[in-house]
Amino acid sequence: MYSGLELFMENLKNLICWDDNPLISNNPLILSKRPQIELLYKELELMIQCLFVEKKDDLHELEQVRNLKKEFKDVAQEAHNTVCRFVYFMNASRYDFTKCSLNLQNVMRSINSIKREYTTIVDKQKMDSAPCIDYLKIQHTPALRTRKPLGEETVVGLDQDVKLIRDLLVQDQKQLDVVSIVGMGGLGKTTLANKVFNDPYVMYHFQVRAWVTVSHTYEKSDLLIQILASIGIELDSVETSYYQLRDKLHKSLMNMRYFIVIDDIWSNEAWDDLKVFFPNYDTKSRILVTSRLKEVALHAKSNGFVHHMDLLTDEESWELLCKKVFNDNACPEWLIKPGMEIAKKCHGLPLSVVVIGGVLTKEAEIKETWERIAQSVNAYIVNDPNGYLDMLTLCYDHLPPHLKDCFLYLGGFPEKHKFRVQSLIWLWVAEGFIQESGNRSLQEIGEDYLMELVDRNLVVVADRKFNGAIKACSVHDLLRELCLEKATKEHFYLKINTPVTSFSSMRDYKASRIFTNVDIFIKKSCYRPSPRVRSILSFHSGKSMLNTTFGDFYFYPILMVLDLQKCRLENFPRSIELLVHLRYLAFWYTGQFPSPICNLWSLQTLIVRSFVTLMLPHTISNLVNLKHLRSDKNICFRSIEKPMNLLTISKVVVNDGAETFVKYIPRIKKLTSWTDAYKDHDFRSLTSLETLLSITGSSLGVYGQREYASGECQNIHMRLPASLKKLSLAGCCLPWSDMSILQSLPNLEVLKILDNAFVGPLWETGEKQFHRLKFFKLQGLDIQHWKASELNFPCLKRLVVDRCKYLEEIPLELGDIPTLELIEVDKSSISVENIIAQQRYFGNFDLKINVREGLHSRRSHWKLQGLRGSYY
Repeated sequence: MYSGLELFMENLKNLICWDDNPLISNNPLILSKRPQIELLYKELELMIQCLFVEKKDDLHELEQVRNLKKEFKDVAQEAHNTVCRFVYFMNASRYDFTKCSLNLQNVMRSINSIKREYTTIVDKQKMDSAPCIDYLKIQHTPALRTRKPLGEETVVGLDQDVKLIRDLLVQDQKQLDVVSIVGMGGLGKTTLANKVFNDPYVMYHFQVRAWVTVSHTYEKSDLLIQILASIGIELDSVETSYYQLRDKLHKSLMNMRYFIVIDDIWSNEAWDDLKVFFPNYDTKSRILVTSRLKEVALHAKSNGFVHHMDLLTDEESWELLCKKVFNDNACPEWLIKPGMEIAKKCHGLPLSVVVIGGVLTKEAEIKETWERIAQSVNAYIVNDPNGYLDMLTLCYDHLPPHLKDCFLYLGGFPEKHKFRVQSLIWLWVAEGFIQESGNRSLQEIGEDYLMELVDRNLVVVADRKFNGAIKACSVHDLLRELCLEKATKEHFYLKINTPVTSFSSMRDYKASRIFTNVDIFIKKSCYRPSPRVRSILSFHSGKSMLNTTFGDFYFYPILMVLDLQKCRLENFPRSIELLVHLRYLAFWYTGQFPSPICNLWSLQTLIVRSFVTLMLPHTISNLVNLKHLRSDKNICFRSIEKPMNLLTISKVVVNDGAETFVKYIPRIKKLTSWTDAYKDHDFRSLTSLETLLSITGSSLGVYGQREYASGECQNIHMRLPASLKKLSLAGCCLPWSDMSILQSLPNLEVLKILDNAFVGPLWETGEKQFHRLKFFKLQGLDIQHWKASELNFPCLKRLVVDRCKYLEEIPLELGDIPTLELIEVDKSSISVENIIAQQRYFGNFDLKINVREGLHSRRSHWKLQGLRGSYY
């Protein structure tokens, strides 16, 4: 479903049904307009059902219906803007209702016109036969592709890949087997498959080899003809039906050891169509699949081998560029520096290297020319006449509707931007790209969306958590260019990179989002921004010239996303309090927390950068939709009038005991708190809490200092809920005997004991288990002896020991934990040679050990392997 429509329907439903909102409840103007709003809702709901929900594939293939969808989206967007402006001006006018109006007559006329036209098309379809529908369809049938394997290509870095796949293909398994190559467009999947296809041993091993290119659209008969032509089977003019062709191929492959490359397959349905072609007679036959979609590879064989292609290193990119430009000759010395810069700007994508190599071969070998090209590498690739960007466009065209907006959105951010997953999903939710579904949270749905983009090789994983979950991601420059091109054509957003463009381009622009690298709020008298704008994300760094008067945001009445956290505000714009549709607000402010923010009843995410502790007013609980509250400084609640729906809070100061605070945040899932060691903190009522970072502010100990507060351990004052999955403690100065309380937490998977959270020279873990603990970190502690066994940590995967300078050794028995994959230490904590010797003695040769020389130094990676226990 189109995300903008879903968001609009949600807003309309709130105006019709929701009386808890102070802006709506008992408002005579809203009550008087509800009949109009209800009628609009019903008409939109009916057309959404017809155009987007009901599965009438033959009908939706019609060009008229496709055009109606576009027209309906435009009408719905205009209706959305009209309703949002009505609510905005109702609030801005301070209930001077004469200034507010809601005129939906033109919108309703347009919707009725679309409804009539759709009804006419449906009636015509019922009356006409199938040929009539075929006549109306857009012709998508491509010319028959009989592409055969390529000849020798210039490649680098594929020798090990070829050997790996070749060895898998020639194994002794008798049953038909499937091996897959997966990667983003332009990464060289076809090139790798071609190298394997033409490998001398593969050619010798298989009696029959065939190559078929499937691509995005296909006809089954055409695929059969491709395969038959590839293996040299001539066809009679009468052998043209699908079943005749299938029978002929089946007979040609019967009892033969065959090898088939299925190149560029896009869907599970395509595999289901193809797999019936190939007989399985235990002849050790093999199929090699290439696809951009991991889902397709796993569908072809759920437990089969999937080879994920990596980007080239800078060195490999440079080697490939030299081969493309100079063949076997050396690169002239004066071109090496600009040439290496060009190769680096291809960011590891072989396609980019090949394209730019073609450009360089046509240019003179002059340093200044290469330096000029180095400044515009992306532009040369995008404008290449061979249409390489069109190849990547297929990736976008093949996306389901719910992912298209999510993907395009990424292109608005600066080059090489690293997206923090949690923040990105908050933005997607605020933009209306993610809607609730069943019992699943918006965060979970957003993570699934991101994983789909990763599996489709449109998003690159930049950083992972210990459990493999994505922590940060990025977009390849060429795919970012694709986003920008598509977003421009579809008016998805406007990119502003120079002050000249800011207001003049926005005056009549249709885009609903603005991404800017400049301070667009510098006052201009001649131009005013468009009232269509729903989102503003500013990446301008430094002090903002944002005017503090009412007028700055008066011309953004339907704004839903405002991100100003890069530009410092000396004064907070009073007009922001009027933005009643705002769902996401991030800003950097030098003063105290602006209380007018508490009037923004639609707000879901609030991120504040500050120089001082944030003292929140008691009216903060008016933000009934607020889910996420984050700050880089401490947050203090003076008082709370009523419970809130917060799911995430960072750096909350809890002075008077947690039990007086937690009753106002019953749904909280992630909490960072500063607590008083001498107060009782009972978090047990937070039955949804999954992540807790608790820092005790009274601790005097620093990073493993043996002299801690008052020279004595504290009695534990913290009671924790059984729902906890991640727990970090710092500064508590607890005795090690209290660790048994943490061992009793049944769902704990991640535990970080930081900076004097526990004190004392000896920790005897005892007989209790950490039943589900997978990640365990000890940092900044004064512990000297640690006694434990593998039974205490039955599920542990990763152990980190950092700045524990008195700890003599890690318990030997931990090496017997079958799930343990990695031990990470800094060299000041424990001698790594002792660990290696101990693990070798106990026969653990697969355990990986990372050693840091210092806090900021590069890590060394060692692995125990073989009987010699050599370093890796």
